[in-house]
Amino acid sequence: MAWALGLAGLIPFVGLACVQVFSPPGWRMLAASALLSYGAVIVSFLGGIHWGLALRQSRASAGSWLWAITASLLGWFAALLEGLWGQALLALTLLLCLWVDHKVYRRLGLQAWLPLRRLLTVVATLSVVTAAVGYWVL
Repeated sequence: MAWALGLAGLIPFVGLACVQVFSPPGWRMLAASALLSYGAVIVSFLGGIHWGLALRQSRASAGSWLWAITASLLGWFAALLEGLWGQALLALTLLLCLWVDHKVYRRLGLQAWLPLRRLLTVVATLSVVTAAVGYWVL
C-alpha cells in the first residue's frame, strides 16, 4: 500500500511540472505556485515522520525533534520565496530530507523503506528542477 500511495503522490509533482513547462504563460505561475505548495506539504509530511519516530523512542535526541520541524519550516520558506528561488530551495530540501532519512532509517532498522524513499525523492526533485528550468528557459 505504501508503494501505491507513494507513487500516486508523485502525480501532482509530475503533472504540475508538465503544466508549468508546457502550458500557456497564464497557467505557468499558477502551476509553479501549486507545485511549491504541494512540495511544502510533502516536505512537512517527511518531517512529521521524524516527529512520530521520536515519539516512539524513550529518549529521542534533540536533533530528532529539531529536524522534524526544520523540514516543515524549509518547505514553508520555499513556498514563500516562490519562483526559481523557491523551487531551488524545495529541490534541495527534498534531497536533504532523503539524506537525513538515510541516516536515521538505517540507525532505527528501517532501511527497507529506503528504496521507496529514493525513488520518490528522485522523481519529485527532477519534477521540481524540470519545472524551474523549463519555465525560466522556455
